[in-house]
Amino acid sequence: RPVHRVTLSSFELAKTEVTVAQYRACVRAGACTAPPKWDIYGNACNWGKRGRDSHPVNCVTWSQALAFSKWVGGRLPTEAQWEYAARAGSTGARYGPLDAIAWHEGNSGERTHAVGGKRANAWGLHDMLGNVWEWTADYYGKYSKGAATNPTGPAGGSYRVLRGCGWLISARNCRAALLNYSAPSNRGSDIGF
Repeated sequence: RPVHRVTLSSFELAKTEVTVAQYRACVRAGACTAPPKWDIYGNACNWGKRGRDSHPVNCVTWSQALAFSKWVGGRLPTEAQWEYAARAGSTGARYGPLDAIAWHEGNSGERTHAVGGKRANAWGLHDMLGNVWEWTADYYGKYSKGAATNPTGPAGGSYRVLRGCGWLISARNCRAALLNYSAPSNRGSDIGF
């Protein structure tokens, strides 16, 4: 809020959240650093766990997400790009029935799941809601009241924007417009990209 018109130039986005296996390749190449095995709250991270190669890498800081993005020749999406991609032309709170499209508090069993296991949105993107929160490029701040073209958020700040709801979020709150923010150093077990 406030609701405002946003115009975006074309961009590309990966079809799924970045997996443990994909991130491991970046670590082996020396371009990324390994995430911990436990987050600051004592929750298990996917890194180092057997059978989690196809799960989203979690417990990664904003800088780790950025390093991977650069390594593959990309970047993190802006918050506006993320929401546009998540909605995939829809205007409602979600791009489909929640249990069909997202892992959330009510169906996740309190953990992540393999990426792409739920129905994709109209543009073929999976897990835009649920599984893990996704880091965006933007600092957290107030939205413009007027129309904006390719908005990037404030030039600086203490927090970075997360979008997409994680496996710990209630079904009621898991929606495309939900915004979260965190210190870029946060390594939560429900945070990926």
